[in-house]
Amino acid sequence: MNKPTVKKAALAYSGGLDTSIIIPWLKEHYDCEVVAVCGDIGQGGEELEGLREKALKTGASEVFVEDMREEFVSDYLWKLVRSGAVYEHKYLLGTSIARPLLAKRQAEVALRTGCDALAHGCTGKGNDQVRFELTYKAIAPQLKVIAPWREWDIVSREDAIEYAKDRHVPISQSTTKIYSRDRNIWHISHEGGELEDPAHAAPEGIWMLTKSPADAPAKAAEVTIGFESGVPVSLNGQRQLSGVALLEELNKLGGEHGIGRIDLVENRFVGMKSRGCYETPGGAILVFALRELEALALDRTTLHFKQKLALDYAEMVYNGLWFTPLRESLEAFFERAAAPVTGEVTVRLYKGNLEPVSRKSPNSLYSLDIASFTMGASYDQKDALGFINLIGLPIKVRASLRQSNS
Repeated sequence: MNKPTVKKAALAYSGGLDTSIIIPWLKEHYDCEVVAVCGDIGQGGEELEGLREKALKTGASEVFVEDMREEFVSDYLWKLVRSGAVYEHKYLLGTSIARPLLAKRQAEVALRTGCDALAHGCTGKGNDQVRFELTYKAIAPQLKVIAPWREWDIVSREDAIEYAKDRHVPISQSTTKIYSRDRNIWHISHEGGELEDPAHAAPEGIWMLTKSPADAPAKAAEVTIGFESGVPVSLNGQRQLSGVALLEELNKLGGEHGIGRIDLVENRFVGMKSRGCYETPGGAILVFALRELEALALDRTTLHFKQKLALDYAEMVYNGLWFTPLRESLEAFFERAAAPVTGEVTVRLYKGNLEPVSRKSPNSLYSLDIASFTMGASYDQKDALGFINLIGLPIKVRASLRQSNS
């Protein structure tokens, strides 16, 4: 069967196993130019080192490596933090939140360089194929999409490694250490290998950003985070930090104290369950601190409604529905709801645990006069009787009816 004609394809390129072999595969099967597009979103110097040279050496005609760290933090991560979105109680959406930005930039480069196709290295079993391709539809719907994992006869990591060896493509993976990892400034994920069996404990050797809580310092550390309208703006009183610098410092501190490890069996958007281990040290601290501040500054109905919408928002991010009217509308709600969430929270870090030490806000709704067990003039306890009677009226009527019918 003849393949559709493709002259030039933009590939979302990371330099990992899958995208490394996709460059020669595209040239072999589509006979097209390949433009490699990589975004620096804080995955670290080791992953980016030599990336341009590697892509060119394996057949790319052009390579774009762009620093998108500040955009990632300010336009994606801070919005995620403000929303309070957490997927299935645990996952802070580190991979999910990065895909729309990477795919958007890839599509923009494709349009700028005259590409007629977009390619990615996501498998046909994963969520990332959905996240990338939904973004393509939002940014460049006219371009053809090539997903090699849905076309080629490679069916395993071992096959991919063999393919790379046959074509002299340098890779770091081996058949004895075959974890699939994704890293950015927010987190690192670990999948594959013995982690595929949820009955097996995660080996200590997989963790890369965080110390084991057992080996963390015996002395607790405290950190004070300042927020303005739900957005992190300062660390220990220092406001001159960029978003990237603030998050990097929290990652370092959280990692040292074993903060942010999770082991999760999750429900993928494509219908299956999978097991992954995630490290999000700085993010775990920020999410915890903001919740403490919201407890002071948000009224009950707004706070509870925000918590409900955060579940929907988390699903939308996880499912790749970033560039949609509903996600943008939810964003408007979170921005408005967070208007009073300004202040400082001090958090204690100790052997993998987080504890609130201090919460302060100029918009605090907490009234010591009302909340104190010492009886004050601001709260008349006699009012509680009428309140209880009204709330309990349906319960009382139902009980009376049941008794009269028995």
